[in-house]
Amino acid sequence: MEEPQIELFVKASNDGASVGNCPFSQRLFMILWLKGANFKLTTVDMKRAPEVLKSLAPGSQPPFLIYNEEVKTDINKIEEFLEENYPKLCCRYNESKTAGDDIFRTFSAYIKIGQTGMYLHLEKNFLRSLAKLDKYLRTPLDHELDQNPNKTESTRLFLDGDEMTLADCNLLPKLHIVKVVCKKYRHFDFSDLKGLSRYMENAYARDEFRQTCPQDAEILDAYKTVATHWTKK
Repeated sequence: MEEPQIELFVKASNDGASVGNCPFSQRLFMILWLKGANFKLTTVDMKRAPEVLKSLAPGSQPPFLIYNEEVKTDINKIEEFLEENYPKLCCRYNESKTAGDDIFRTFSAYIKIGQTGMYLHLEKNFLRSLAKLDKYLRTPLDHELDQNPNKTESTRLFLDGDEMTLADCNLLPKLHIVKVVCKKYRHFDFSDLKGLSRYMENAYARDEFRQTCPQDAEILDAYKTVATHWTKK
């Protein structure tokens, strides 16, 4: 059977060539890599209104996928299509699918606020969402308890077990942005959250995540006009 021709188009960085700051692009990049698909990666320089968008995916923005000349622009449908045609990356636990799903929303509100008005409330919401994820990562899953009923602290590598799943491909790109931006603008890291720190360390050890991340400078540049910079005390 002839191998399909796959090309993934992602947002380019400011240099117009490398991978830019886009968690949705990184999500699909990771999925294709983890599934072992043979694909071509093309970065699209959005500053130049490239003809490729007009001719291939009019009205769309990266990421999008071309599979045997068929253009696919809906991220969730692309994910579903790849699940149907390549080794599956689905979760065994429904809780893994939604773990951390409120972090990027609470982070986005928190990073924009100054040290006045609503900032304490928004900070509390953000920290609560991180703590909730940290608790999930530290809590043994059923298969861990089947092996050791007395286990009190999870030792799994990722959200759903020791292998990356679709849930990780969705969450990790967002957590990387949160980590980089908070370090710069809030002088805050995940070091006190043991489960979350372990999770990120395990992720950075994998090429599928580390090598698909945009440069830190690219992320900070994207947030420099919206993030309120606090003076370190």
